[in-house]
Amino acid sequence: MEEAKWYSMPLIIFSLLLLFFLLKLLTSKQERYKNLPPSPPGLPIIGHLHLLKEPLHQTLQAFSYKYGPILLLRLGPKKVVVVTSPSAVEECFTKNDVVFANRPRSLAGKHLNYNNTNMGVAPYGELWRNLRRITTLEMLSTTRLDKTSSIRGEEVKFLMNQLMKNCGSGGYSKVDLNSKFYELSFNAMTMMMMGKRFYGESVEDIEEAKIFQNLMREHFELVKKADPADLFPVLQCVDLFGTQKKMIANAENMDKFLQKLVDEHRTISVSTKMKALIHNLLSLQDTEPEFYTNEIIYGIIMVLLIAGTETSSTTMEWTMSLLLNHPDAMTKVKTEIDAHVGQDRLIDEQDLPKLNYLSNVINEALRLYSPVPLLLPHEASEDCTVGGYDVPCGTMLMVNALAIHRDPKIWENPTKFMPERFESESAGDGCRLIPFGSGRRGCPGTNLAKRIVGLALGALIQSFEWKTINEEEVDMAVSSGLTMPKLKPLEAICKRRPSMSRHYLI
Repeated sequence: MEEAKWYSMPLIIFSLLLLFFLLKLLTSKQERYKNLPPSPPGLPIIGHLHLLKEPLHQTLQAFSYKYGPILLLRLGPKKVVVVTSPSAVEECFTKNDVVFANRPRSLAGKHLNYNNTNMGVAPYGELWRNLRRITTLEMLSTTRLDKTSSIRGEEVKFLMNQLMKNCGSGGYSKVDLNSKFYELSFNAMTMMMMGKRFYGESVEDIEEAKIFQNLMREHFELVKKADPADLFPVLQCVDLFGTQKKMIANAENMDKFLQKLVDEHRTISVSTKMKALIHNLLSLQDTEPEFYTNEIIYGIIMVLLIAGTETSSTTMEWTMSLLLNHPDAMTKVKTEIDAHVGQDRLIDEQDLPKLNYLSNVINEALRLYSPVPLLLPHEASEDCTVGGYDVPCGTMLMVNALAIHRDPKIWENPTKFMPERFESESAGDGCRLIPFGSGRRGCPGTNLAKRIVGLALGALIQSFEWKTINEEEVDMAVSSGLTMPKLKPLEAICKRRPSMSRHYLI
C-alpha cells in the first residue's frame, strides 16, 4: 500500500504541472488575441453555423450592419473574418497581401481540383507561381490577348450570323440570350485554348459541349454545398451526406472529357495545329514531364474553361438585362457606337477603349450584379492585424464584394442603375469596385472578360434593335449560386438593323 502511494506522488505532481501548463497556454493564447473583431453570440462547438442562411452574401451583409465592416465568425472550430469595407479590403490585399495569399483546404480542392494543384485553389508558393505564370504568358497577357483578338471577333460574328438568320424576313424574333451568351463564351474559350468550336454545326460537338456544361454545373453545386467534414475533419472518413462520392464521380467524368480533348489534339498533325494553349502545354509536357503532368494540364484547362465561361456569360446576361430595362441607356450605347465605329464595318476589340459609355454600363452591371458576390476565400498564413483587430494564423478571410458594391456609404443610390457614376475616373478606386478580386490572388482573366463582354454587347447593339418580350420589364430576381445567376434566364426579341445586314452571311 505504501509503495503504491509513493509511486502515485510523481503522477499527481505531473498531472498538476500539466494542468497548470495547459491553463497557462490557454490564458496566454487569449491574451495574445485580446483584440479580436466583434462577433455575434454563438453556440458551443458549432459557433455561428446555425446563423448562416442563403443567400449567404445577404446574411453576412446583415451581420456587418450590426457588428461593423470587420467581424469574426466561428464555423465550428474554424475562425472566419468577414470584411465589407474598401479600406479593410485594401489593407488585406496590400499590407497583408502575402499573408492572405493562401486558400483554405477543402474537400472540393482535394477531389475536384486535383488535390489543390490547380491555379484557383493551389496554396501560395512555387506551384501556384508557375501555374499563374504559364496561364498568363500563354493566354491572358495583353500581348497574347492582342494576338487572339481575331478569334473572339470571329466567334462574335458567328453568333451575329445565327441571330441574323433567326430574324428571317426582318421582323422581330425571340432569342434565348442566356444560352447564346453561354455558347459564345464557351466557344471563345475553346477556340483560344484548343482551336475548336463546340457550339457550331456539328451535332456531336454540341452534345459533347452539353456534357461539359452539365459537369460544370454539377461542379459548382458541389463546391457551393457546405459539407461539415470541411470544418470537422473527423467526419471525412464517414462521408455522411455522400458528398465525397459525388465529387469523386464528377472528377472522374471531368477527367474523361478533358482526356478526350487532349487525345484529339495529339492526333492533329503538327503542321496544321494552331498555336493554342493546349498545344503549348503538351509541348511543355514533352520537355518538362515531371512538372507538366496530365493532372496539371487538366487543371489549367478546367479552371480556365469554367471561370472564363461562367463569369463572362453571366456578366453579359445581367448587363443586357439592365439595358433592356433602361432603353435610354441602350440608345446611348448605340449612339456612341455609331459615332465612333459607324455602320460601314463591324465593331472590333480595338474600338472598345473609345466606347466610354459602354464601359461604364459594364462596370455598373458588375457593381450591381457581381459575377462572384463573395470572393473566393483566403486564409491567413500567419498572425496579422486588419483594421486594428487581431487576425490569428489559420483564419479564413471572406470579402463580401456585393455588400461593398451596394453600400450606401460608398455609392449614391447604390441599388439604382446609373452608368454615369463611372464618368469619374476615380469612381472605382480604393477597392470600391472589386468584381474580380484584388491583390496577387485577384483574377488574372479580368482583361479577357472585359474584352469579350464589351465586344459581344457592342456587336449586339450595333447590329440589332432590341426589346423586351411583350414590353414587360426583365425580371431581375437572383438565383442562388457561386456566380449569382438570374432566376429566370434572359429572353428578348430583336430585329436586324438594315444598315448592318450586309456585313453578315444570311
